[in-house]
Amino acid sequence: MTTFLTRGDRVLFQGDSLTDWGRDRDDPESLGHGWVAVAAALAGARRPDLGLRFHNRGVGGDTAALVRERWEADALALEPTVISLLVGINDTWRRYDQGRATSTEQYEDSYRALLDSARERLDVRFVLVEPFLLPLSPQQEAWREDLDPRIEVVRRLAGEYGAVLLEADSMFAEATIAASAEHWTTDGVHLTPAGNGLLAEAWLNRLGLPA
Repeated sequence: MTTFLTRGDRVLFQGDSLTDWGRDRDDPESLGHGWVAVAAALAGARRPDLGLRFHNRGVGGDTAALVRERWEADALALEPTVISLLVGINDTWRRYDQGRATSTEQYEDSYRALLDSARERLDVRFVLVEPFLLPLSPQQEAWREDLDPRIEVVRRLAGEYGAVLLEADSMFAEATIAASAEHWTTDGVHLTPAGNGLLAEAWLNRLGLPA
């Protein structure tokens, strides 16, 4: 069966708390307890012949600029062959809870710098997971004005860099037809076990590792 992943791939998950999800910072092999751990476990179970290795270096609270600051140590130095990146919701969230706005242009500049440096230094393929929101209140609905342009940035960069795009925001919007937003998220951003499962399954399916 043909997949995006190949034998011996070293897969790095990068981003914010959605990726971090309780990983043990003292254990470089820790994958946390969220969708990353689910995706890695199922990938290994479904295709043991590929001998895949997984790393999680997500850091809770990170914006794209903060990921950029630690990119050398937490991405390039690990020499992954695949980078899965999910970052952007904190660029929006900090505007509304702390008054720290990041323009769409600044977000794109940081995001593009991550991709450029990895492509220049490594023989790497990208999986870009767009940031997403499942609003639980009218106040969160207002975040769309800030978040939607960032989602468009990720979609455009995926095409430009030949990356696999996981349209997570659209996926979760469709999922709320089957069940309420509260079924998938605890606060509009962080995921329930069901939400983590849905995102992991979507990642696997997008990379050609369906159940």
